[in-house]
Order: sequence, then C-alpha cells, then structure tokens
Amino acid sequence: MEPLLLSAEERAELERWTRRATSAQALALRARIVLACAGPEVPPIVAVARELRVAADTVRKWRRRFLAERLDGLADEPRPGRPPTISVDQVEAVVVTTLEQLPKNATHWSRKSMAQHSGLSKSTVGRIWRQFQLRPHLADTFKLSTDPLFVEKVYDVVGLYFNPPEGAVVLSADEKSQIQALDRSQPVLPIMPGMPERRTHDYVRNGLTTLFAAFDVATGEVITALHRRHRAAEFKKFLIRIDKEVPAHLQIHLIVDNYATHKTPAVKAWLAKHPRFELHFTPTGSSWINQVERWFGYLAHQMIRRGAHKNIQALEADIRAW
Repeated sequence: MEPLLLSAEERAELERWTRRATSAQALALRARIVLACAGPEVPPIVAVARELRVAADTVRKWRRRFLAERLDGLADEPRPGRPPTISVDQVEAVVVTTLEQLPKNATHWSRKSMAQHSGLSKSTVGRIWRQFQLRPHLADTFKLSTDPLFVEKVYDVVGLYFNPPEGAVVLSADEKSQIQALDRSQPVLPIMPGMPERRTHDYVRNGLTTLFAAFDVATGEVITALHRRHRAAEFKKFLIRIDKEVPAHLQIHLIVDNYATHKTPAVKAWLAKHPRFELHFTPTGSSWINQVERWFGYLAHQMIRRGAHKNIQALEADIRAW
C-alpha cells in the first residue's frame, strides 16, 4: 500500500481543521483520519479505525481520496439539486463574528443585525446559528467559588452523599428566606381552550415568611419549620426541631452553607451541648452542592411562583400542604 506523505503546509492545514470550532465535524474527522494514516510507514487500517472509532472502509475511502486529490479530496462531492447559494467563507464569517464581536450599540447579535452586517438574509443567519448551536439572545449565569478549602469541602459533602456513615442520618439543610405572600390586584382568569391562564402584571404584597428545611438525602423526607423572622434564634429552634424528629440513637450530619446565623455563639453553644450534631459547611458561593436547594426549586416552581395568597397564613398553609 502506498505510504501517505504530507507536506508541512498540508499537515498544518489538516491540524487547523481538527482544532477550529467552526470546522464541520465531518471535515474534522476526515482530517484526523489522514493525519493518523500519514507517515513513511503504513499503519494498519483496522488500528486507525479502532482508534478513531470509525469503520475500516471509512478510513480506506478518505485515505484513497486524499492520495488522489490531496486536501481538495476531503471536501464533500457535489450533490444533485440546486447548488448552495452561500459559500463556506460566508458561513465561517457569520460564526466567527457571532463568537468574537459585538454589534454597535447592542449587547448581542440579533438575526436582523447579523443579516445587515453580513449581507445575508435573516433566515440564512438563523439556519447558520441553528447548525452551530449558537443562541446569541440567551445568557446564563455562573459564579466561581473563591473558597481556599473548596476541594476539601466538596470531598467532604459529596462523600456524605455517596457514602453516609453507619448509624447516622445525613441532612441537607438551609433556609428559604423572604418568601412573599403575593396576591394579584384582580382575580386570576383560569385556563381555557386556546387561552392560557391570565393574571394582572401588578400584585399586592401581603407579608413575608421564611422556610427552614432539612432534606434527608437517603430517603427524600424533609423536616421543615416556618418562621416570620430569619435569625440565629430561629435557626436554633429549627435545630431543636430536628433533634426531636430524628431518632435519638442516630448521629446527625448537617450540611449547611456559610450564612452567619449558622455560626453564632448561641448556635455553637447549643451544638456543644448536643454532640450528635456535626455541621459540614459547603464551599462559599456553591449552593448548587446543597441538595435541599433543588427541593426549594421544586417548591417555588410548583406552588409559590404562580400562587396567589391573600395573607401569610394562606401561604404557610399551602407550603405545609405541599
């Protein structure tokens, strides 16, 4: 079998195709096949196919095409039908501009602004964005923890989740503060065929409450308490509630965040008198690791966010029922 030898320019171009985020995945794979087959010694086709997780016939095809046509042989052959109306360079320009530039006087690209910038139609811009899974209109949030003990705390908490100690219960605890009892200024109109539920945009505030919750990561059971205030005194009352609810023979490993009410002298003194409690603190800025936060999310989505409550008592009754 004829060896596949590459010039320095060909190797550089093939390696560029494998790295560029804007390269089509099919072209990147073909470039990797050629690079794997390159050299004065001919590697076994089956070995290359196994390494790249493709069929041996696929390796043979693109090796043969490259030997015959070099870099041009890795492009798709013309297909029947109308030829494409935009070039690969135009597609690449849209993708690179979306990733690396911002429009003038705007925070992100729209189909209209990109169409004006590129000279393409809005529908063409939309197709390119869909093909490369680009969504300039969306933005997400993140926060990196700066806790110097981040790794140690993650190991500690995750270890409790996956390998809880014998003779103990692991509780993920936190507070959801400032839950508002909101009512709409006019009655909510119910859902009807062809019409969603409708409500006024304005609302009436009817007070606040705080929900304390301890989520048993093994059973899914939750110990809760509602208080109108959110201080160390209320947190200590919640600890007393947990102490009563959990069987006396079990140790209690309580996963909490770094909120100040969890570390006050009064709380520390109470914990010293109740040695079966052991607190495990999550890294700062890492509420995602505390499983009770997911439970709070379900509660907010299913009951609070679209609820209408005329007073605090009605809100608290719904929370207890949920």
